[in-house]
Amino acid sequence: MTQAEIKLCSLLLQEHFGEIVEKIGVHLIRTGSQPLRVIAHDTGTSLDQVKKALCVLIQHNLVSYQVHKRGVVEYEAQCSRVLRMLRYPRYIYTTKTLYSDTGELIVEELLLNGKLTMSAVVKKVADRLTETMEDGKTMDYAEVSNTFVRLADTHFVQRCPSVPTTENSDPGPPPPAPTLVINEKDMYLVPKLSLIGKGKRRRSSDEDAAGEPKAKRPKHTTDNKEPIPDDGIYWQANLDRFHQHFRDQAIVSAVANRMDQTSSEIVRTMLRMSEITTSSSAPFTQPLSSNEIFRSLPVGYNISKQVLDQYLTLLADDPLEFVGKSGDSGGGMYVINLHKALASLATATLDSVVQERFGSRCARIFRLVLQKKHLEQKQVEDFAMIPAKEAKDMLYKMLSENFMSLQEIPKTPDHAPSRTFYLYTVNILSAARMLLHRCYKSIANLIERRQFETKENKRLLEKSQRVEAIIASMQATGAEEAQLQEIEEMITAPERQQLETLKRNVNKLDASEIQVDETIFLLESYIECTMKRQ
Repeated sequence: MTQAEIKLCSLLLQEHFGEIVEKIGVHLIRTGSQPLRVIAHDTGTSLDQVKKALCVLIQHNLVSYQVHKRGVVEYEAQCSRVLRMLRYPRYIYTTKTLYSDTGELIVEELLLNGKLTMSAVVKKVADRLTETMEDGKTMDYAEVSNTFVRLADTHFVQRCPSVPTTENSDPGPPPPAPTLVINEKDMYLVPKLSLIGKGKRRRSSDEDAAGEPKAKRPKHTTDNKEPIPDDGIYWQANLDRFHQHFRDQAIVSAVANRMDQTSSEIVRTMLRMSEITTSSSAPFTQPLSSNEIFRSLPVGYNISKQVLDQYLTLLADDPLEFVGKSGDSGGGMYVINLHKALASLATATLDSVVQERFGSRCARIFRLVLQKKHLEQKQVEDFAMIPAKEAKDMLYKMLSENFMSLQEIPKTPDHAPSRTFYLYTVNILSAARMLLHRCYKSIANLIERRQFETKENKRLLEKSQRVEAIIASMQATGAEEAQLQEIEEMITAPERQQLETLKRNVNKLDASEIQVDETIFLLESYIECTMKRQ
């Protein structure tokens, strides 16, 4: 766990959950697994606050617990899961493109709350969609429920592990912490619920004549409520499935850039056919025959079987080896080599970074060393056709930045420089790790800059929000245009210009965060798959 990752985790926890949760979370990240009282003592926080903070972290899958032999419960932070919070906007946007607004809100509610029952998600989403509709229109629970079922069928949402139901035959004391289990067969099994109803709008007038607030009412009526049909069956967003989708999109995009749109559509079809049957960590997809691929192509693609076979042969013969041929039955069996695809994408990312930082000549040397594996300085000068002095400067620059490494091969045991070969090589794994570390630093800097910009203009933002609230309330009561104009003029022209600049800067920083996270995703996926192969 590097300092850059710890700092980024700290910023994310503080932004999402506040100072106390951030203090407990970062303490666990730094120290490893610890029991409750030790956490309270070391952080100087009251036991009650530590319990509440741990509840929040466990609810969002950011902390796990384990019971040791002596009955002590220890809590451990899941740092990789904390870093996934960077990707929340991307998860939500992906669901919106695949399953429209209903799917977007379902995933958003699950990410905001950590874990929820299906009935609670359906009601919340239906209410939120109803509020955005025109007066008189409502969102039906059944429609939201159908979208939830589709998300579960494609594995974008999954059940949380739960406490197994056992008969109360054991008279002994209860365990210090429950053991949560999940049957793989039931992971995506949606409970049969008959949710009948429509979304409701929130109204400020929803108070009793006696003036009793709406929030207090449920306390009096909880006894009369019927039991929830899916009580105890909680759901969460399946982040691994989202990552599989992102990886597939990156592969399709790479094929489209290298060849053409038809090739990318064939690869997309192959990935779509095997997305449920292939695990996210598998090196290859399931073998698919040419006939199966032809039958599964989208309706709009009117290409003949002969043309498809030509495209598949072309993809299989490509030096990048994204697609491989695994047999000849069924018109030819084809697989997508996921590990090689990720390695190519990671290499292209490194290549791009070298080009942007050091220029096109350095990128030429970098590609040359990648292709030839090991080269001496003189060979680099000759092959790259760059003068000796410039080539030496460029090689040393990349060496000092850890984009290249130097391998010594001595002719004699004394390692005398005059009798030693010095070979330049590119270790993609170590270069990817170095770049990943820099990406974490970059995102932490972007978050800090965004927070600074917002803090500097806090007074102006609050004034703008107050003015907007006054205008909204006056519009609701049917105020005249002149009155609204007068309220709007409370914000002067320079202040309005300052707000526009702030908005533009914050949007730019947000977009940069998302772009850096895309690079992080590619590098993490490559490092993970390489470590599994070793």
